[in-house]
Amino acid sequence: MRIAICLSIVVVTGTGGEMLVAHAMKQIARGRPVTRRPIIHVVHLMGQAVRPGVIWMGLGFQALALLALLALLSWAGVGFVVPAAALNYVVGAAGSALFLQERVNGVRWAGVLLVCLGVGVMLAGER
Repeated sequence: MRIAICLSIVVVTGTGGEMLVAHAMKQIARGRPVTRRPIIHVVHLMGQAVRPGVIWMGLGFQALALLALLALLSWAGVGFVVPAAALNYVVGAAGSALFLQERVNGVRWAGVLLVCLGVGVMLAGER
């Protein structure tokens, strides 16, 4: 049970943190694409990136995911943890479509389905 809870924390907080950081960076870069700009402009954008609280919340989520991953690796083998953590691809695709309003095409959903099938086969082999 603790492995399932810890794996859920790894997947949800890791992917949630990535989505929060992506959202904040899109807000900062809106209207200011970084393309062949002098280094001072890039440094200015990086300075703006660390200001929003959403960035820090996203980084906090990612830190929590790392701690949960370390705990998970102390309880289960890498051969289980790494494939099971691939569920973050599923959560990432769903989250990007639902929360970030990004378009996820059919080919990507097919890839997500393949990941789910692979994790299912891996989990079936554990029993």
